[in-house]
Amino acid sequence: MARGTSIPARLGRRLSWHQALHDVTREPRNASRWLPPLRQWQATRVERSFGHFLEDPQRHDAAMFFLSEVYGDHDFSRRDASVARIVPMMQKLLPASVLATLADAIELDALTHALDLRMAQALEVLAPRRKTLDQALYTQAYRQVGHRRLRLHQIDLIVRVGAGLAQAVRLPGVSMLLKLSRGPARATGLADLQGFLERGFAAFALLGDARAFLQEIATSEQDSAKRLFAGKPDPFGLEAERAPAQAAAKRAPAKRASVRKTAR
Repeated sequence: MARGTSIPARLGRRLSWHQALHDVTREPRNASRWLPPLRQWQATRVERSFGHFLEDPQRHDAAMFFLSEVYGDHDFSRRDASVARIVPMMQKLLPASVLATLADAIELDALTHALDLRMAQALEVLAPRRKTLDQALYTQAYRQVGHRRLRLHQIDLIVRVGAGLAQAVRLPGVSMLLKLSRGPARATGLADLQGFLERGFAAFALLGDARAFLQEIATSEQDSAKRLFAGKPDPFGLEAERAPAQAAAKRAPAKRASVRKTAR
């Protein structure tokens, strides 16, 4: 955040950009047929890339929070727009660091959506008749869109949101404030925002070493971005992951045939 810039002003700018991007009447690319499958493909890819976190009891909840609330294929515009109505009250109740984390989350969503719109536009040109997305086509569109600096900033925001939640967990009284605000949040239509904060706090309370968790995400995503821009085959390691399963599937019929022959 720039020096001298208040958090409400920062939130206001982020929300203005965010709302403009999601306004179908002002942004026709929101109607692109490629946008839903693109989001779904990206969410599935992230789940495969970080599936090992889901098998770790200590990291499972934090990983699920990222997959559903940060990387998810949902439209978070309603959740983020609710921030504009509650900022004055939040300033009185929540620490500045928590508000800054909300600002980062809104900026992340807006930036992600902006990049997705450009990806969808590129896919319209590259594959006007195709209906499915694969890694090769995704890589081609990614390189055509470019914006290396913004891609890296996107990863930085992911880490900042996680670090902000991890820090907030350690602040005394914040958890109690969230519990006390459940009723008013529901009454004023802010349940989406309330749920985002509560789920984030609960997930990171169980995490333990948040720095190592976030660093692993950052390093993996930065390395994937480098491979994508370099045009490397299998930039996410999806094909390498699939190869052992395919080899096992090929061996299975031969094994069954051998069993049948022995049984005779």
